[in-house]
Amino acid sequence: MYRSNTCGELRLSDAGKEVTLAGWVQRTRKMGGMTFVDLRDRYGITQLVFNEAIDAQLCERANKLGREYCIQVIGTVSERESKNKNIPTGEIEIIAKEMNILSESATPPFTIEDNTDGGDDIRMKYRYLDLRRPTVRKNLELRHRMTIIIRNFLDSKNFIEVETPILIGSTPEGARDFVVPSRMNPGQFYALPQSPQTLKQLLMVSGFDRYFQIAKCFRDEDLRADRQPEFTQIDCEMSFVDQEDVICLFEDMARCLFKEVLNVELPEKLQQMTWHEAMRRFGSDKPDLRFGMEFVELMDVLKTGTFAVFDQAEYIGGICVPGCADYTRKQLDQLTDFVKRPQVGAKGLVYIKYNADGTVKSSIDKFYDAETLQKVKEKMGANDGDLVLILSGDKTNKTRTQLCTLRLEMADRLGLRDKKKFECLWIVDFPLFEWSDEEQRLMATHHPFTMPNPDDIPLLDSHPEQVRAKAYDFVCNGIEVGGGSLRIHDSKLQAKMFDILGFTPERAMAQFGFLINAFKYGAPPHAGLAFGLDRFVSIMAGLDSIRDCIAFPKNNSGRDVMLDAPGELDPKQLEELQLKIDLRQE
Repeated sequence: MYRSNTCGELRLSDAGKEVTLAGWVQRTRKMGGMTFVDLRDRYGITQLVFNEAIDAQLCERANKLGREYCIQVIGTVSERESKNKNIPTGEIEIIAKEMNILSESATPPFTIEDNTDGGDDIRMKYRYLDLRRPTVRKNLELRHRMTIIIRNFLDSKNFIEVETPILIGSTPEGARDFVVPSRMNPGQFYALPQSPQTLKQLLMVSGFDRYFQIAKCFRDEDLRADRQPEFTQIDCEMSFVDQEDVICLFEDMARCLFKEVLNVELPEKLQQMTWHEAMRRFGSDKPDLRFGMEFVELMDVLKTGTFAVFDQAEYIGGICVPGCADYTRKQLDQLTDFVKRPQVGAKGLVYIKYNADGTVKSSIDKFYDAETLQKVKEKMGANDGDLVLILSGDKTNKTRTQLCTLRLEMADRLGLRDKKKFECLWIVDFPLFEWSDEEQRLMATHHPFTMPNPDDIPLLDSHPEQVRAKAYDFVCNGIEVGGGSLRIHDSKLQAKMFDILGFTPERAMAQFGFLINAFKYGAPPHAGLAFGLDRFVSIMAGLDSIRDCIAFPKNNSGRDVMLDAPGELDPKQLEELQLKIDLRQE
């Protein structure tokens, strides 16, 4: 045996036992004729004691141990004189009598501590060392625990886990595909799945009734904190269900996870908010409900013919920031610069300070009288001491999105986005289509197989942009954690959808012929949902990025700096694939 116990296991009740431990040297300390070594493994830390008076040669060997040496120690469990209440093993220590160095270690490029001195780049390059840090390892342990809970929950609801292929055909509708050349079929390519969407629908046609998969998905997108080129979905599909069936079941799953993992009780029934209401109140289809500052539209109060910027606007809206009327001119200028950044895109910012002494100071004083500013105060529900921030624009939803960014910025400044508070809801009644300026056509908001709201089907011919989808998103703390929809199972309705999206019958058949043909053989009504496992874990762990709950993530350029991937192929490989590289000159 390399070990009889782990480094997090022994307690005072084990005093007197002879044990064998194995792990990594966290740190060493020499005090008089004693050398103390903290030995670490996945389970915890145990203090080892080497006594010069008992075995001088062994103590001398211990003095030469470096950080991250991998060692095995045999010794006796003893009660510590100076106890450490910060760790579970802090009441005991091991009086060492034998030591084997299993593997020496070079000096690590950063300290293997919770508060490390390593920056992101160096930690990602040596990710195998970063994963030794307890804070990082705990995220992976949390991910494992959540995955087990999810599997057990879905199994109890009669779901069957089915693996779907990773090498599939390309479906350019949506995000960019990662493509894989086929050596056996020169000039042809597989794609890596953006999701198992069509495959899980085929499983419903196959009569599987309830499917799930912890599925790897791939999208060639620009990256941000909650995106990686490869990510993991809790992918599910059900037959003979309606929207409420799906929402109720997966609300129960979320409730189970929050209770089991965090001992947090979600409400018995989560709020459902329509997409239009979410945009009107928060400027986002994933609103953060942990704090207020809801939007108030001010068109009727401020569109008076006295201020050209507002008079020409299609939308004027504001938020009331409590207790911030004391913001300085410098702070307000910083906010103006913030909303003018290209990432936000506003042309400017209007403020009204309702001071604690009852006076009013505004950037639009010369355009509006005191009576109008008082009307704004009443409509905003502002009190003395509050700050009102206003944006306007010629496109309603674009301006609302800008105001949403400002709302979140103010919440961050005021510390209102508490990671230990959880506000979950469902967003429903999404638009079925959205206009693409790039493509100059309607695109599917979710995907081409989403069921239109039956009440809106007559609008498909006349006003498709007004059609609502039978789609739903699960949102927690301003993050879209999961989403899904009812699927079209009627071939004629699916053909109409393809037509509206600009697919010729030939192109639709070429791209989705397998699904179209399958629907000819008695397709059941079905619906599905996919949760982002990485995002769910990051919320539970209180992380700012999904990267820290993925074992080997990519950086913001989509590179694996540890494996140095992507990289160039050997010329022989390119020859076998019958490919030539001809890079464009930028």
